Amino acid sequence: MGSGILERVALFDLRGYVIVSAIVLCFLVSLLTTFAVRARYARLAADLAEKSGVVPFESVLLRQIVQDVTDAAKAAASGRGGTPNVQAIIEHNFQQKLRGALLGERFVRSSTGLVIILGLVGTFYGLSLSIGKLVGLLSADSGTVDITQALTVGLTDTLSGMSVAFTSSLAGIASAIILTLVGVLLNIPSARTGLELQLETYLDRLLAAAPGVRAAETAGEPLLSSHESQLLAQILGAFGESVAQLHGTVARFDSALQTFADTTRDFREFNLHLKDNVQRMSLSFADLSEVLKAQATQRGGPRS
Repeated sequence: MGSGILERVALFDLRGYVIVSAIVLCFLVSLLTTFAVRARYARLAADLAEKSGVVPFESVLLRQIVQDVTDAAKAAASGRGGTPNVQAIIEHNFQQKLRGALLGERFVRSSTGLVIILGLVGTFYGLSLSIGKLVGLLSADSGTVDITQALTVGLTDTLSGMSVAFTSSLAGIASAIILTLVGVLLNIPSARTGLELQLETYLDRLLAAAPGVRAAETAGEPLLSSHESQLLAQILGAFGESVAQLHGTVARFDSALQTFADTTRDFREFNLHLKDNVQRMSLSFADLSEVLKAQATQRGGPRS
């Protein structure tokens, strides 16, 4: 099998070697990057798991994250800032200090599709090369003496293009399968997410035992200054007035609805009385019409 692959590779031209070499290079770089990034996250997780208190870490990244969170917690305890956003601090430091690892993670995620695309490029190039040589062979005008040799040479050139096509496709698909299996086993995004959760849990425990925060809580220090308390009282007073105004508006609206309901009831009664009056007038007009008809009949009788 190895000799067959070597024989097919020997039929490649320069472009075929470039395409297959690009597939192999992309596969190797992706594989090495996967192991390197996974090992980086594993070292950070191991360094974090060994520490139970405020102990200097071996990693500069972890030391910087702990320092940022500690500074944010002190600022919050002194009233100069709000509650520290641990997740935002972690993500910011990861983006600043782990640019290479994150770039490698994106490359590994895209490498599977990249090797397949390179394999398809080699396939289409090999097929176009074979078709071109086959057309040239069929259209060539050679003598009857050298026809066998011309056909042999032409078919060999044609098969070289087919070799590029199928070998590049095989290399791309095999590389994609291996990279997919390695990605499932190592799973770099899952390792990074686990490291972030582990670091966030450690920082939450660190903040819960922070001396500044604990001292402020146990000493019963007011959370707001006198100026802030006065401002809060004014805001609450204005809010109470707004609620009272809203209550009065609701009462007036309720009264308006009641008045509208009474008016509607009176209007309905008026409609009923108007209907009765119209019916009575209709009956009266009917009686008047009968009387007029009777008088007209009496007067017309003697004339006839």
